[in-house]
Amino acid sequence: MNIDELQSVANAIVAQQKGVLAADESNPTIRKRFDSVGVESTEENRRRYREILFTTEGIERYIGGVILYDETLRQGTRDGVPFPTLLAGRGIVPGIKVDQGAKALALHPGEKVTEGLDGLRARLDEYKRLGARFAKWRAVIEVDENTLPSPFGIRSNAHALARYAALCQEAGLVPIVEPEVLMDGAHPIERTEAVTARVLQAVFTELDAHRVLLEGMLLKPNMVIAGKNCPHQAGVQEVAIATLRCLRRHVPAAVPGIVFLSGGQGAADATDHLNGMNAMGPQPWQVSFSYGRALQEPVLAAWRGQEGNAAAAQQAFLKRCRLNGLARSGQYARSMEAEI
Repeated sequence: MNIDELQSVANAIVAQQKGVLAADESNPTIRKRFDSVGVESTEENRRRYREILFTTEGIERYIGGVILYDETLRQGTRDGVPFPTLLAGRGIVPGIKVDQGAKALALHPGEKVTEGLDGLRARLDEYKRLGARFAKWRAVIEVDENTLPSPFGIRSNAHALARYAALCQEAGLVPIVEPEVLMDGAHPIERTEAVTARVLQAVFTELDAHRVLLEGMLLKPNMVIAGKNCPHQAGVQEVAIATLRCLRRHVPAAVPGIVFLSGGQGAADATDHLNGMNAMGPQPWQVSFSYGRALQEPVLAAWRGQEGNAAAAQQAFLKRCRLNGLARSGQYARSMEAEI
């Protein structure tokens, strides 16, 4: 394990104004995205769409890393340049999703555990040869107003995340550790904060037990927001205060950066919440983003599979990247959505 390299890569991903583009949608997921805009999910359409994203001029000012899917990692531009090579040449760190999805946790109704540890060591070695320098693993934490998640459900996912992270660092890849407390349901923000606290405590206990180098990893948590069906939706300031309070209590300062997932929030809401946190001043870690849908929805809407719309799609993508770059320093305002 090259400690200096792990630290260097982790810090590069969350350098000033920068965050992560999550372009790691599985083929079933990207099919749903394409269906929403009337585009057939062929291998060529998937390749071309990712090419439009990755070749957008100026995104290197705001995007420090891109999470790729297995298919995408092996694809390239029309000119034959592999996507990892293209990204690295622009100063953007290529990464790879390595988990194999959340499946039902046996004998624990309503809970899931993420699979993919079998054979992971060999897959990580291959991905590194293909150009990846970091990886991502997502754990899914179901939450309700009373019983979910169970202590065992939390512990199972925390253990898997730590095993994955240790294998990544052994292979020389920076792990992005993603414990996502879902926003589905009607639970209030207080319930989200309590569950998120328990999850983070368990995750860092397991990371310590597995000897994971905190300085050579990134955390990708949910923001602390109410369930989407909760009648009271907290304002931006309330979300920022609750999220940072929870993280300061449970995330060691040694972690270089926190790259929030958007978790189904709208593009502007995700940016607004990120800005609210950074407007509260410096934190022990970089407070950044790792957005998929919140960066890409406007791009898909502009593109719609039409080559003549490629320039407009890239303009939409650059705009969202720039707005989130501003939110990284607390300089975003909702009025900018119409101005830029």
